[in-house]
Amino acid sequence: MEAIRNLLEVKLQAFDPEVDELIRDEMRRNEETINLIASENYPPKSSMKAISSMLSGIYSEGYPGERYYRGLENIDKIESVAIKRAKAVFGAEHANVQALSGSSANIAAYLALLQIGDPILSMEIDAGGHLSHGAKVNIVSKLFQVHQYGVDPATGLLDYDAIRKMALEIKPRLIVCGASAYPRIIDFARFGAIAKEAGAFLMDDMAHIAGMVATGDHPSPVPHCDIVTTTTHKTLRMTRGALILCRQEHAAKVDRAVFPVLQGGPHQANISAIAVGLKHLTTPEYKDYIGRLLKNAKLLASELQALGFAIVSGGTDNHLMLVDLSAQGIDGDRASIILEEANIVVNKNKVPGDKGTAKKPYGIRLGSPAITTRGMGPEEVRQIARWIQSVLLNPDDEALRKRVKAEVTALCRRFPIYQPTF
Repeated sequence: MEAIRNLLEVKLQAFDPEVDELIRDEMRRNEETINLIASENYPPKSSMKAISSMLSGIYSEGYPGERYYRGLENIDKIESVAIKRAKAVFGAEHANVQALSGSSANIAAYLALLQIGDPILSMEIDAGGHLSHGAKVNIVSKLFQVHQYGVDPATGLLDYDAIRKMALEIKPRLIVCGASAYPRIIDFARFGAIAKEAGAFLMDDMAHIAGMVATGDHPSPVPHCDIVTTTTHKTLRMTRGALILCRQEHAAKVDRAVFPVLQGGPHQANISAIAVGLKHLTTPEYKDYIGRLLKNAKLLASELQALGFAIVSGGTDNHLMLVDLSAQGIDGDRASIILEEANIVVNKNKVPGDKGTAKKPYGIRLGSPAITTRGMGPEEVRQIARWIQSVLLNPDDEALRKRVKAEVTALCRRFPIYQPTF
C-alpha cells in the first residue's frame, strides 16, 4: 500500500521527466508568443486546479440523481451547480454540461431535434461556418441533407433576405445560425422569424461570441432559439468543454442525445472546472475583460486596414477578424508559418470568395481573447499590427523575422500569462 501511495504522490518531473519537459516547453512557448488564435485563451488558475483534482478518475454515467454508479453524491452536487450557473448566466430554461466538445454538442443538438436524413440549412465554411455545421468532409453531411447559405460577396455580411428565400424553398427541418469566423453581430431575432415562417427549428452555435453574450455585449440567441450550443474555452475563458442550452420542451431529448446516444461517462473534473469558470463570468473583472477584448479587436482590425490589409466586412463587432491576403499574393498557410517564425501565432482561414483551397486559403483569422487576458492594450495592439505588416510584406526576409521574434519575446515577458490578479 505504501508503494502505491508513493507512486501516486511522486512529482511528474521525477516520474516522467520526458513529458514534464515537453509540458514546460509548451509553457515557455506560450509565455514568449503572441497568441492571436481566436478560439484560444488562458483559463483561470482556479479552474485548472479543479480540472486537475481527483475527480479526473470518477466515472458517472447518467445525470444528477439518475446515475448508474454509486458513490456520486458530491459529483451530483457539483454537476448541479454547473447546470444552475449555466442557466442563470445565459437565461436558459435547461442546460446540459456533459458534452465533451462543441462538435459533439452540435451533433447532440441535431439528434435531439431531427431524424436521420432531415434537411438542414446552415452557414458554409467559406462564409464563416464550422465543420460541424455540415461541411462535406464532416459526418453531419453524411447523416442529414445539408444546404448552406453564404454571405454577400460585396459586403461580407449575412444577407437575411437571401437566407429567407432559401429557407422557404428548401423547407429545412432545422436552421443553424452562429459561426466560426463571422466578425459581425448576428440578428437572431431575424433568424427566429425566418425559422418560424419556414416551419423549422432554430439552433445557434455561439461558441465564439458566448463571452460577449454572457456580459450583454452581444445580443443573446437564447430567447430566439430552440437550442444553443457553445464551447467553454474561447471568449468564455474556461477549460475546454461545451454547454447545450435549450427550451424545457427539448430538455429530455437533448440529455438523451448526449447520454447514452453519443457518450458514456462525462468528464467530471472538467465539469467542476466549468462550474468555477461560470462563476468567473459573473464578476466585474470579467465584464471589464470583455470590454477590453472588444476594443482590442476593433483596434487591431482598423490598424491592419490602415496598413493596407483587406479586412472582411470592413471590420469587426466581436473578438475576431478575417484578413484577406489576396492583394498581397500570399496564401494563409505561408502567412501563418512565417508569422509563427516571428512568434506570432494565427490560423489560416478561408474568406468569402476565396480562390485558394482549404489547405492554402487566402485568408488568416485573428482574435483578441488571449492577448487581452495577458493585459495587453492599445499600445501593444498597434505594435502587433506593425509586426504583422513587416513580416507579411517581407516574406523572404528571415533576418527580419528573427528581429521581430526577439522584440515579440521581450514584449511578452512584460505581460506574463498568469498575473497575480488573474
